Amino acid sequence: MTIRNPIEWSGAQFVSAAHAASSFQRSIEHMQDTAHSPAPTVRRISNADVYRSLRQGFDDFTAYRSDVLFLCATYALVGLVMARLAFGMDLLPLLFPLASGFAIVGPLAAVGLYEMSRMRERGMEVGWANAFDVLKAPAVGGIAALGLLLIALFLVWLGTAWAIFQATMGPTVPTAPMAFVNDVLFTAQGQTMIVVGVGVGFVFALLAMMMSVVSFPLLLDRDAGLDTAIRTSFRAVIANPAPMALWGAIVAAALIAGSALFFVGLVVAVPVLGHATWHLYRKLVAPD
Repeated sequence: MTIRNPIEWSGAQFVSAAHAASSFQRSIEHMQDTAHSPAPTVRRISNADVYRSLRQGFDDFTAYRSDVLFLCATYALVGLVMARLAFGMDLLPLLFPLASGFAIVGPLAAVGLYEMSRMRERGMEVGWANAFDVLKAPAVGGIAALGLLLIALFLVWLGTAWAIFQATMGPTVPTAPMAFVNDVLFTAQGQTMIVVGVGVGFVFALLAMMMSVVSFPLLLDRDAGLDTAIRTSFRAVIANPAPMALWGAIVAAALIAGSALFFVGLVVAVPVLGHATWHLYRKLVAPD
């Protein structure tokens, strides 16, 4: 390696920026070209298929071992940072909404895991770095746009959760965690907040699942448009209400268990669910 002068360095940065702008433009053009693409056939599945997908996801997780742990440790770190933020800024009422928000943004965080499972399915040698191959996908623009939609949905959920708190237990925020927990569990206002919050949170999580459970894997797997991917995802959930309800319950239970241990359990829960989602997609959508 050599030390370049400021002019050379500036020139290299300009070239990199130009390449990035060109790639962004190609992504936009690809989204326009693939809009209203033919929709794939959605299949009906059973509860057994859900459990089989979960086992296959666990197999992928064990096959990658420390590779996946290295990749997904960041999710646990993010969870710990969010928890510290909530305690440090007197935002205790948002601690649970932040944790449950993994159900909304989790599909975006797991896109790299879908790619790893896709490559393993094809018999290719896979390492953690292959998770970033998503950036080379033709539909990376659609993937990014869908990710922004999920992030926007997550932010709306946080705003809604704060409004529910203000309407039930606010506006004063307890600074002591145990005092807040006591108020939530043993007062009428706190119990109302739990019922309303869980009910509204369920609607947000359901919308996120219907929007993304098939669309992210489909965009990776085929040259499909974003609108087609989202419609296919909704169709797959509507066509399989019982199995997808089971899948939603499994995801919720895994995320709750993973978050309970200071979010460290997400290091296992997120990759297993991510890999399993790819295999669930394979069962929900018929091949070309």
